[in-house]
Amino acid sequence: MPEILAGIEHHERLPAEPWLELVPPPSPQRAAVASFPGHVVVAADIDRRWLDSFLGTGDDLAMPLSPTFLGALEQRLRLAAGNIDAVLLAEPVSGSPSVELSLIEDSDHPRVVRARRYRTDVRVWTCGPGVLVLGRGLGARWEAAVEVEPGARNGGVGRALAAAARHVVPEGRPVWAQVAPGNASSLRAFLAAGYAPVGAEVLLMPVGH
Repeated sequence: MPEILAGIEHHERLPAEPWLELVPPPSPQRAAVASFPGHVVVAADIDRRWLDSFLGTGDDLAMPLSPTFLGALEQRLRLAAGNIDAVLLAEPVSGSPSVELSLIEDSDHPRVVRARRYRTDVRVWTCGPGVLVLGRGLGARWEAAVEVEPGARNGGVGRALAAAARHVVPEGRPVWAQVAPGNASSLRAFLAAGYAPVGAEVLLMPVGH
């Protein structure tokens, strides 16, 4: 998975044949299904023959993110699938962000607590009513998440924080974001901050995680 994601960061198009790729899980007791244009990656500890048994029943390219397959994968791995998120990607930007960020060492903010369940090397900044979180997620990529207090939403704070992530992402790496498609305001904020949609994915975690 790290090599696949690195290729996407370098604007490499994934092969159309074979279009369905099975790779090792991201870590023990974890799995993921990631769909990109013309190419789908299943990162799970499963048998290839079992995976292929789901092909030929309809739209094969959509199969790995279908309820039928994800439900079967949950049962087989004894894991729970999360949301199917839109996946976005943005290049790093040099210089200082347009907003003043304060790096904090610890936080019990729900967005930060959630990030620590899914990511490593989590870093947190605050900016007035907003929080920016960066951490290493799937395939060790850098992932951004933002949260804005309800009373300060629809004022551009989320967009500014999403843009700021491009300035503070370590190692000059591109920054990724996962957004629930139904969260239209968050999706608009990341798009306005220069992120481009590159695919969709779902993570499978231990039940109750």
